[in-house]
Amino acid sequence: MTKRILVTGGTGRLGRVLVPQLLDVGHDVRVLTRSERGSTAHPWAVGDLRTGSGLADAVDGIDLVIHLATTNGRGDVTATRALIQAARVSGRPHLVYLSIVGIDNHALGYYRAKAECEALIQRSGLPWTILRTTQFHDLIAEICDAQRALPFTAMPSKVFFQPIDVTEVAGRLVATTEGPARQRIPDLGGPQIHAATDLARLYLRAVGRRRPVWAIPLPGKAIRYFRAGLQLTPERADGRITFEEFLAARGEREGVR
Repeated sequence: MTKRILVTGGTGRLGRVLVPQLLDVGHDVRVLTRSERGSTAHPWAVGDLRTGSGLADAVDGIDLVIHLATTNGRGDVTATRALIQAARVSGRPHLVYLSIVGIDNHALGYYRAKAECEALIQRSGLPWTILRTTQFHDLIAEICDAQRALPFTAMPSKVFFQPIDVTEVAGRLVATTEGPARQRIPDLGGPQIHAATDLARLYLRAVGRRRPVWAIPLPGKAIRYFRAGLQLTPERADGRITFEEFLAARGEREGVR
């Protein structure tokens, strides 16, 4: 059944994949933007998550909101609260929120903000669904990309990741548009768990660079939580696209750098 869907963060890494998938299955999709945009394959809805301005109109008539927008910090709490307030007075749409595996009681500030957003949604009185996933393949690649000018690649020691492809996350989000709100649905993890250093080696091999990978023993409480493996969900390794396959596909699109 066709639904009227508002996507926040629709121009981000995941949003650029999700919006076409929603359109492909026949949904009427709007993407939230802070300012007017030109004509595209989908309409834009003008509203500002930072101030709440325009959000009531953006949410008006919407059946479902997929909330992807992030500031990568405490701003997420302000944005989520503003979105909830607008949704409460504009038809009470089903609110779908993308979150991260292992954020409960985490020492990382961004993860604490995500957990607070989850709590706001759960107390909102709106119908809601929350999907937690592991880190995206793109994030691991970007960490390595950022070090391409160095004579080595540094990664945290004794830390493991279970990266997932954004196309598979988008597919799971599309599935949440079918039927009623389901609250916390099963986490979604990538198909393989690798040491961060091994992921760096796979990256270097894929881009054709020969340089050492250094395992850095980073200090701090947050990194201890990562070493404890809270970001992993081995029992939910439902992804199919491996990091190596992601790198190969990226190389074909962009050319080996």
